[in-house]
Amino acid sequence: MSKIIVLGGGMVGSAMAIDLAKKHEVLLTDINLKVLQDINVKEPRIAIKQLDVTEDKHFKEALKDFDLVLSAVPGFLGYKTLKRIIELQKNVVDISFFPENALDLNELAKENNVTAIVDCGVAPGMDNVILGYHDQTHKLTSFECLVGGLPKEKKWPFCYKAPFSPVDVIEEYTRPARYVENGHLVTRPPLTDCEYVNFDKVGTLESFNSDGLRSIIYTMPHIKNRKEKTLRYPGHVEYIRVLKESGFFNNDKIKGMDCSALEFTSKILFKEWKLEPNEQELTVMRITLEGVNKNGEKEKIIYDLHDEFCEKTKTSSMARTTGYTATAAVNMFLDGLFKENGVFPPELIGKYPDCYNYFMAYLKERNINYTQRIESLD
Repeated sequence: MSKIIVLGGGMVGSAMAIDLAKKHEVLLTDINLKVLQDINVKEPRIAIKQLDVTEDKHFKEALKDFDLVLSAVPGFLGYKTLKRIIELQKNVVDISFFPENALDLNELAKENNVTAIVDCGVAPGMDNVILGYHDQTHKLTSFECLVGGLPKEKKWPFCYKAPFSPVDVIEEYTRPARYVENGHLVTRPPLTDCEYVNFDKVGTLESFNSDGLRSIIYTMPHIKNRKEKTLRYPGHVEYIRVLKESGFFNNDKIKGMDCSALEFTSKILFKEWKLEPNEQELTVMRITLEGVNKNGEKEKIIYDLHDEFCEKTKTSSMARTTGYTATAAVNMFLDGLFKENGVFPPELIGKYPDCYNYFMAYLKERNINYTQRIESLD
């Protein structure tokens, strides 16, 4: 039994702590004590501690007795927190999805003999694992990931509920989207190049550009075409673009008010987008890879994921698909399947068949199933 500290007691952080408590000694931390107390009632095996990760002295003391850190702090705290964890010489799995490049900490991790597995959720996360695996089985020419978390009930006007903070979602709608086309890095405004795509059990969804490739931009330069797009119900993008173009996402202070337009909008959208406890929602993802197999045959490899709120455990689909990928990485590392020092996005781990198979088996045990089909392109 290992000792694990989880930073962040939100929807995903709490799901990860509960999953890990089946096998390990777990301490769950958060700045909000009430959040921790509610989780402790649900799962008494989890120890809790109120912690502000920005208070260095308390942070260092909190981490000292643990074998591994699992970081699920908000994105704006993610990079600094990860850097401090590495400086404290603690192995870490991270799902904080910060905007900075985690690979910039690679040398620091090596100097401190630390393994840092980053971006370890559903996407980024499992799409990276799958890409890494098939980068070894095929000579790939293209990679595309379409992904979205959606409510089952389509409530007008946005037909959306946010499993994370609305500020983090709005960041996805405002950050320029990068993808790779014919070997060249392309930057486009987010919410562009909308396309309709059909999915079993859901119907037609709308895909649009978002800045989701992250590490894949840097680690897979030999794949000429790489792209990730976000999925929403049709119509969502138009309403978001109206808000964006009208200035509701601006960071400037509103004249006569002590807040920015973004802060004002976020408070309104938090109520509109709040995912209620036990509310039915789902995660949809389609990964498409094209390339040549070892027999010289051109193939298209397609992975589909359709996952829904778990009635048995009362756990949201986004928490399951994101969180259990990270807890798979935690257990995989503690079981000794991956031991290299440095910063590793999941595509650099998925290239090892034992690691890829571990992720797939771990998720299948929790009824998260990726279906695969292969189509000939010859």
